[in-house]
Amino acid sequence: MTALPVGSDATSQPLLGLAAGQIRRAADGWHTVLRIGAVEHRIWSREAPTVAAHYVVELSFDGDFDARAYAARRLWRTMSGRAPGPAFHELSKQRRERLSAALRALDARGDGGTYRTIAEALFGRKRIPDRAWKTHDLRNRTVRLVQTGLALVRGGYRQILRRGRTGK
Repeated sequence: MTALPVGSDATSQPLLGLAAGQIRRAADGWHTVLRIGAVEHRIWSREAPTVAAHYVVELSFDGDFDARAYAARRLWRTMSGRAPGPAFHELSKQRRERLSAALRALDARGDGGTYRTIAEALFGRKRIPDRAWKTHDLRNRTVRLVQTGLALVRGGYRQILRRGRTGK
């Protein structure tokens, strides 16, 4: 977001409801958590936010444009006293559980856990066979979970945010 100069003719909205604990400076600019009603909006700005200033949103025409435009519209609706509308997308319960298991599996692997001990923790000891472990489906699932967790940590988590309504 960018502050408008005083006396600008552009339509804008003031940034409301900021508290000191909701603003953080980082190397790339200022990060703000703006809570309006039950909705939390996360805002980035090059300059330090000022409560009394009016702001405009600048959006890049890149791969994340649709998600950013949707978020900007939700913020504008909320600041205008209207319902923000639904979130850009929701992860299914199954997807959330798989992502959680992937991160747990990666953490366990990072702590030196074997695929077998990770599988026992995730799926239960009773489901792990004493023999034929090397070819068992749960071993393969455990390996894939660790690989998924590693991909998430290496930046793949951004793909979760980009999935949007198209399911890509």
